[in-house]
Amino acid sequence: MWKEVRDRETGTLLPLSLVRRLRSRRLAALQLSNRKEIVSPHHGAVNSLQVDLTEGRYLLSGASDGSAAVYDIQHTTDYDGGLIAKHKNLFVVDKQHNHGHKFAISTAIWYPIDTGLFITGSFDHHVKVWDTNMIQVVMDFKMPGKVYGTAMSSIATAHMLIATGSADVQVRLCDIASGAFTHTLSGHRDGVMSLEWSTSSEWILMTGGCDGAIRFWDIRRAGCFCVLDQSRSQLGRRPPFSQGTPKRDFIASTVSTGKSSFEKTPVSQKRMPVGNGKKQLTTSRKNQNVSGGPSTQRLHPGMSSSHNRATAHYGAVTGLRATSDGMYLLSSGSDSRLRLWDIESGCNTLVNFEAMRLQTSKAIQLAAFQDSSLVFVPSMASVKAYDMWSGTNLGTFRGHYELVNCCYFNLQDQELYTGSNDRQILVWSPSIPAVTVMEEDDKKGQTLSTDRDNWSD
Repeated sequence: MWKEVRDRETGTLLPLSLVRRLRSRRLAALQLSNRKEIVSPHHGAVNSLQVDLTEGRYLLSGASDGSAAVYDIQHTTDYDGGLIAKHKNLFVVDKQHNHGHKFAISTAIWYPIDTGLFITGSFDHHVKVWDTNMIQVVMDFKMPGKVYGTAMSSIATAHMLIATGSADVQVRLCDIASGAFTHTLSGHRDGVMSLEWSTSSEWILMTGGCDGAIRFWDIRRAGCFCVLDQSRSQLGRRPPFSQGTPKRDFIASTVSTGKSSFEKTPVSQKRMPVGNGKKQLTTSRKNQNVSGGPSTQRLHPGMSSSHNRATAHYGAVTGLRATSDGMYLLSSGSDSRLRLWDIESGCNTLVNFEAMRLQTSKAIQLAAFQDSSLVFVPSMASVKAYDMWSGTNLGTFRGHYELVNCCYFNLQDQELYTGSNDRQILVWSPSIPAVTVMEEDDKKGQTLSTDRDNWSD
């Protein structure tokens, strides 16, 4: 490792390359931690995990017994025999709380820019916003069905919207600032199980439904502008734009600027001759409709009859995860398939992920790590790590006794957290800390000098 540090100092190795190399090395050494343990207070399956995005210090969990808990993963609360650091919850809100959920909590997320608030969604048809310091509900949104998922944009500066998916076919946007629903997004033909905001535009929302469709929405406009189709594909990463490709095949302008890529064609303004103007005006309108004028291009591509029924999976879409650069989207389905989508072109990249078995009855939480191109997928009672571009299975993490529902990768500590139906939260960390690796490199260089005595030549 010291050699790589010296290469960075001399300029032969770029700093970013060094960071990626060290992270990849540590990720390859992930195993069940023998130094850290999270003491779970839940009496039901753990359905959701997330570390706050501001400090990277507090872990939030939600479980099927209607409880949510917060842990400090950086400061230890107790030691077991002086070796294992135990992290107990800072507080728990459960059914005994005056404003707690009555049924299972399906989703629990932090407010993106502050640890003072967190959001929970439950099968009791409620989405609640909690004050972390007071441990009280400050806002409550009543939904028309069981809540499957919630999401907030981590890059939003102009809105504070909570996108919620439920057993109802409509996606509802809840505004924390006003405490009311701003509007609903209609298009799915069944419940909405997974939601994900774009990481490159605060206005773009991606939703996956039980109808097998993944829809892209610009929340400033009515209707979805794209529906992903698994039969529409491209090999590998994004190809260059071709002249013969229609503009509606690409949604780059929508994701980057929020404008629809389906533009209206200008109507040629011709001077009307003197005479029966009404008759000639009617004739000209008919000619415009027959020749494919603006009236035939007014709908979004996702709202046309051919695109509206496209499906991304043969079954419910159980998970969505966008890459940190906002260029690709990972989706999992009840058909036990994991697909990688090019967000700009809306194409399936045809990455063949090796065989896996996924849950079919509930949403799962994926974890993606952009720098090393890794994606962690809950697969029955284990978690599998895949290379995002080749689909190769790089490892399987086994430690839970029952189905794994969620996983979250903490970039700051390079740790993976997993939650399961066995009510446990496991920590997966590199087997050798970075400091230990550097110390071992020093020892290798000092071995000869330490073994010598005063009589050695």
